[in-house]
Amino acid sequence: MRVIVTGAGGFVGRRVVRQLKGHDIVALDTDLGALSNTPNITKLSGDLRSPEVLSRAFSGGCDAVIHLATVPGGEAEANPALAKSVNVDATMALIDMAAKAGDCPRFVFASSIAVFGKLPETPVMDAVPPQPEMYYGAHKFMMENWIATLSRRGDVDGISLRLPGIVARPKSPSGMKSAFLSDIFHALRSDQDFTMPVEKGANSWLSSVATAAKNIALAATIETSDVVNHNAVLLPAVRVNMLALENEIRDQIGGSTSTIHYVPDAALQSIFAAHPPVTTPSAQRMGFISDINLKTLVNSVLSEKHDG
Repeated sequence: MRVIVTGAGGFVGRRVVRQLKGHDIVALDTDLGALSNTPNITKLSGDLRSPEVLSRAFSGGCDAVIHLATVPGGEAEANPALAKSVNVDATMALIDMAAKAGDCPRFVFASSIAVFGKLPETPVMDAVPPQPEMYYGAHKFMMENWIATLSRRGDVDGISLRLPGIVARPKSPSGMKSAFLSDIFHALRSDQDFTMPVEKGANSWLSSVATAAKNIALAATIETSDVVNHNAVLLPAVRVNMLALENEIRDQIGGSTSTIHYVPDAALQSIFAAHPPVTTPSAQRMGFISDINLKTLVNSVLSEKHDG
């Protein structure tokens, strides 16, 4: 199977590519330096917004596309025009190219729980009506609907994955307002004090990057009959309490003397750390997984290699 992966050089993308052993991969990103060189990977460095780059990517056709490239939340808020050009315009062009280059190819779209905006306090099963408050979430929701429409038309065979928070992203600026969920890992490992912009009792839906990569790769090969109406799928996650997360990281690394200060920011608290209990039976029936519990999630994160 020939699979085009956008954002292939990124934190998640490199791990998704690893999961696609046995397939021919076209890896597209502006920076592919951290991506391993293997015979089945064709590296294509360039801007997703360039028609010439897209033409090169699809010159050999495609069986599937995994679209990870994005302008994330914080950066999208700071530069809405850039965000639209990548998250909407370039995504629509990518889908058009996929439809022309393949025979109704699978199109896996990395969406986000940011589509929900503020979540209700009551438990969630599968999903709640999206009400995005940030450009990033709105763009993701727009593209979910576009992919579903083109799937019903038979142009692509689409599936949108509403990903939870993925940890632990690199310490360097990610442009994500939810970066604090990863930064606490780095602070405790490096024995540095850190300020968490949420309450100790806050809860977030999280996934280790290893589990997220497995789910994304699975979506490229899952049976079409399991993609119900091409609706967006809320992926399984571990609901993590912030103080419990701090304590589990401390237990597993041993000996950290850093202090974590909890100084809530109302906006971040409401969007990223007020997540109710959640069950995802639809995703689980399709074979998607979560980390087993907080302990296994933290262990997976701490075991990750930093070289990608």
